[in-house]
Amino acid sequence: MPSWQSRAVTAALKSLMKHGAEEGQVERTRAVIRRVEPLLVLRRGVRVLAADGAPVAAEWVLPAGTAPRRTLLYLHGGAYLFCSPRTHRGITAFLARAIPARVLVPDYRLAPEHPFPAALDDALACVRWLAGSGMAAGELVVAGDSAGGGLALAAQLALRDAGEALPGRAALLSPWVDLAATGDSIRTNSDSDAWVYGDVVAPGATLYLGQTAANHPLASPLYADLKGLPPLLLHVSDSEVLLDDSTRLAERARAAGVSVTLRVWPGLPHVWQGFVPFIPEAASSLREIARFLAQAGGD
Repeated sequence: MPSWQSRAVTAALKSLMKHGAEEGQVERTRAVIRRVEPLLVLRRGVRVLAADGAPVAAEWVLPAGTAPRRTLLYLHGGAYLFCSPRTHRGITAFLARAIPARVLVPDYRLAPEHPFPAALDDALACVRWLAGSGMAAGELVVAGDSAGGGLALAAQLALRDAGEALPGRAALLSPWVDLAATGDSIRTNSDSDAWVYGDVVAPGATLYLGQTAANHPLASPLYADLKGLPPLLLHVSDSEVLLDDSTRLAERARAAGVSVTLRVWPGLPHVWQGFVPFIPEAASSLREIARFLAQAGGD
């Protein structure tokens, strides 16, 4: 059963953020995010620095007082339309300390101003920049939530197809991997989802896709050949519209020979990890994710 804290957050999100596909919703949502951003408290024990020399605007989140061996590339969510490294500092700071790792968080270009493949190009540029720094195999891991989870998976597919080295492991938090919105949970969880109604997903995807087909494998990795990927960890809630994105991804990745761990949590809002420390399940999930990523290179 979900905690009372998570139930309270879900009720607040439904009141403040849940929406359909109304015209002008992008700018209104961006305005709400700007207002609540100061409430997203940066955890103690980390330093945040501009990532000088990175190929795109980005920030480092560094655990204080230690020189970690691992590097995590974290790709934030927000439907490819919203958010930034600042909105996700609760997650990135927690992971920086718990793994421990230095965490690079790109401020990748957002749609609709910059449609596909702008975000993917930015993510790939950051992976290649990190890989070119001379780190040993397995030291680089990747994670992302929602759209960022889909982006993290797409980047790995592009690297694999180019014959380049892949990150050691990947953690995907409620990843958005089917922009065609064909999963049953788009319909069945439309009322229970804390953030959006199911019928907004496919129309919203077109703002990122532009003229690209919704089943393009680098926009919707659910439709890709998944063989050869590193071990994956998926965390998702059973009450969100993107539930079937994770369950179907896990099934297809396993069929392709990929090591997959799927954890379905009961009754939590989409990407509940962003509400650490307010929701106890957020810390529990992030600790599991940190343990998984810390094992990279030991497979």
